[in-house]
Amino acid sequence: MNDRPGLGAWFGPRVIGLHLFAIAAIGFCLFMGTWQLGVYDDRQADEGDARPGASAVPIAEVWSPDGVFTKDLDQQPVTVTGTFRPAAEQFWVTGRAKGDGTGAWPVAPVTVQGAELFVVRGRAPQTSDPAAFDVPTGEASLQAVLQPGEASGSGWDAATRTIGALRIPTLLNELGYDDLWSGYAISTEAAVPAGLEAVEVPEADVSWTAGGRNLGYGLQWWVFAAFALFMWWRMAREIVLGDER
Repeated sequence: MNDRPGLGAWFGPRVIGLHLFAIAAIGFCLFMGTWQLGVYDDRQADEGDARPGASAVPIAEVWSPDGVFTKDLDQQPVTVTGTFRPAAEQFWVTGRAKGDGTGAWPVAPVTVQGAELFVVRGRAPQTSDPAAFDVPTGEASLQAVLQPGEASGSGWDAATRTIGALRIPTLLNELGYDDLWSGYAISTEAAVPAGLEAVEVPEADVSWTAGGRNLGYGLQWWVFAAFALFMWWRMAREIVLGDER
């Protein structure tokens, strides 16, 4: 005996209403889930765009030499006022890609609030004697964007004064300064030293938790849609099988 109901039984008057309700419920859940995920994407984009568009503030208002570099400081535009160390103390950060080529950053240590802040002055296609790039004398001010210290890259080469990444702990040990800021700054001055091009500020890393509530709501609505689909199948099947008996 074949207990499987015919196709026509699924479109009987008792289940048509259930079908319509299920379509409306599932469609609503999918719409709400898609909308919440769209809001999450917008929050992520807004978070990434907010920092570069912020106004520059004196570095002392947002950070201190003993302060930890937090995610709120990433991409923060600041005004740095301090004294450049001698030109011979500058060094190169190598392996800086741009387009199809690579180059290097000349970095100058600047004494700010009694500690050394590394300032990326620009980008050059290759390394040379860093002392050839003159530094301002006396107290100087410049516009810059804050960046966290880098984590990986080749080590320090004292002979060429090069390093593969701006690793603050490594440079503290190698250069012998008493105190370093725990991040660095990329100069955004309109006029850069001769022979250097301005460094493009990297995009800020945006945590997935920015707008996380909307992400959670979006996934929740998709779960509701799956549950509504399951309940529709179960209820419709019981009605059809009941009518067949």
